[in-house]
Amino acid sequence: MPVAIALRKAIAGAGLALAAVACQSNSSSEKTEPVETTGANATYLPAGTWRGVLAAQGQEIPFLFDVEAGNNNQPVAVYLRNGEERLKLDEIKTVGDSTTIRLGVFDAALVVRTDGADKLKGAWVKYDAKDPYRVAFTATKTTDTPALFAGDTKSASMFGDLRRGATFRVEFRDDEGKTYPAVGIIRQDSTNSSALTGTFLTTTGDYRYLAGNLVTKGGQEHIMLSTFDGSHGFLFDGKLAKPGNINQISGDFYSGKSGHETWTATLDPNAKLPDANALTGMKPGQKKLDFKFPSIMEGGSISPADPKYKGKVVVVQILGSWCPNCMDETNFLAPWYEKNKQRGVEIIGLGYERTTDQKVAAQKLLKMKQRMNVGYDLAVAGEANKDAASQSLPQVQKVLAFPTTIFLDKKGEVRKIHTGFSGPGTGKYYEQEVAEFNKTIDQLLAE
Repeated sequence: MPVAIALRKAIAGAGLALAAVACQSNSSSEKTEPVETTGANATYLPAGTWRGVLAAQGQEIPFLFDVEAGNNNQPVAVYLRNGEERLKLDEIKTVGDSTTIRLGVFDAALVVRTDGADKLKGAWVKYDAKDPYRVAFTATKTTDTPALFAGDTKSASMFGDLRRGATFRVEFRDDEGKTYPAVGIIRQDSTNSSALTGTFLTTTGDYRYLAGNLVTKGGQEHIMLSTFDGSHGFLFDGKLAKPGNINQISGDFYSGKSGHETWTATLDPNAKLPDANALTGMKPGQKKLDFKFPSIMEGGSISPADPKYKGKVVVVQILGSWCPNCMDETNFLAPWYEKNKQRGVEIIGLGYERTTDQKVAAQKLLKMKQRMNVGYDLAVAGEANKDAASQSLPQVQKVLAFPTTIFLDKKGEVRKIHTGFSGPGTGKYYEQEVAEFNKTIDQLLAE
């Protein structure tokens, strides 16, 4: 079984609601809302396939999900569908006519209720946001394979490049005029000629699994792609510069409640990003990391100088439980560690969370550990922003992204710092990521 396919199945089985690119955060909150408990005379979500819509910034961000029912028609699982990905959610509580669906490892939920026959309404709530974060949500029961975007849907088969998988050189620009490069991958869905899948890779991560359609709006052709992974709702609306021609695309990128950027894409099969291993490094004269952070297990601490790591190759993973790219990497690292730890390799996960309360942060990371079967050590390293991460690791030039992966040799010296992670939604780029990781470990173990 190809490794990418195996990981996709593992993601679904883990119940992970997962990039944002660079998984960046500068927010913290200790607010939570109680999870409702199942009550008598509850109105349960009907089983079947639904087309959900998040209403934000005057746009609709659509996604599909399936409700699986058990005894007495009570829902036992909800599966978010993003292209070929299925994210299983199994923390579902209903009281009266209201249902709370916790979104995997993330401190977020869909809170919904029925709204007439085959309709739902409610909100997507992020409990760990710095400011109150609620996005209106509606859903309509549908067939198994509906068009994700409404409108005059056109077949992607009319574009040979999309049938084969098209690669684009992309530039994103934020509302302040700052730009960053990306590589876009858009392809015709393998099972539905009118559907599209794809993603965008940047130097700090990828936008994970995107899905959508080629539609005509106002007489112009648009490539429409979206995703909802529990932590982020994304919409990419790209207008073709010329009818029937995908060589040039330009449009808007909407992220959740308020994020907005524009983007332009040029068809380019040779498009590539700067080397992820050369974006940051150690400061002059520095060879080793020097840290000691509290373990998520009460009373313990973790340092690369601990006897457990002496004489071993050590991977230091900079992550946050709120970060979908980090969860993609964790979903690779967790089973990899179980298969390879006997070779003399260890992993230390440094968690940067959206709270200043160490106990709350430890609880969030412990939930991630339990849901994703993480066997390696996890520590509470600080608050969830890149500046805080950089300050906590003063030997490193700068932490540019969550996740960042640091490779230590048997002497404890840093040999490589890899910024970002290309997850399974990137296809061949993910395969390359895994191959490079294994090559680096093999080389360090052979020394």
